[in-house]
Amino acid sequence: MMWASRAASCLRISVFHRGFSTVLKDLKYADSHEWVKVNGKAATIGITDHAQDHLGDVVYVELPEVGAAVKQGDSFGAVESVKATSDVNSPVSGKVVEVNEKLSNTPALVNSSPYEDGWIIKVEMNDSGELKNLMDSEVYSKFCEEEDSKH
Repeated sequence: MMWASRAASCLRISVFHRGFSTVLKDLKYADSHEWVKVNGKAATIGITDHAQDHLGDVVYVELPEVGAAVKQGDSFGAVESVKATSDVNSPVSGKVVEVNEKLSNTPALVNSSPYEDGWIIKVEMNDSGELKNLMDSEVYSKFCEEEDSKH
């Protein structure tokens, strides 16, 4: 376990031993368990490690069309697992500029690599001020812990 903690600190990843979900420091999080990585006006969106863990094995990802408008808090697609189908909500408003085509053939990337290869869409944001409505990694980690303790 020491090795994992040391590796995680090099990668700037928080390791929480209780929940085992990985929460990345530089991302923003929605209370519906989506993450967003912002680079200027570009936002990459996916579902969190916590979400994929609760969903189980993902078998299908419903992707929006490139050019579609997304609105903060509204559904733009769905993730289907062996257990359930869950809507995926956009943490920001804007226009879809890219979808992760790899998910059509390999939806399990959402499970194996939720923050890298398993991203779902990229959006050109309308209003970066919306990011203030989202949680940082610390707040999101606490949110997940509280949510899990209720179940």
